[in-house]
Amino acid sequence: MTDAATLAAEVLAEHRASIDRLDAILVYTLAERFKHTKAVGRLKAEHNLPPSDPAREMQQIERLEWLSQEADLDPEFAKKFLVFIIQEVIQHHYQQQLK
Repeated sequence: MTDAATLAAEVLAEHRASIDRLDAILVYTLAERFKHTKAVGRLKAEHNLPPSDPAREMQQIERLEWLSQEADLDPEFAKKFLVFIIQEVIQHHYQQQLK
């Protein structure tokens, strides 16, 4: 390998190591988030509250769009990601209602 290719391979390895660490952070952060949303689901079920709160969901989407702009992340991607998470949470809340 040339010096340039060796350097590129080292930089690539560093980027991949960072990506691996960030993936782990994402997984553990999502796990923590779902622990809280499950607790919210149980609370809603115990008090006959609806599984979905459209006003709260809209606030969260707007907040995430703002945060994504601040973080220089594509707001449309961030919105799709949060909508997916919200849909999962609502499904969990519906399941809590059935227990």
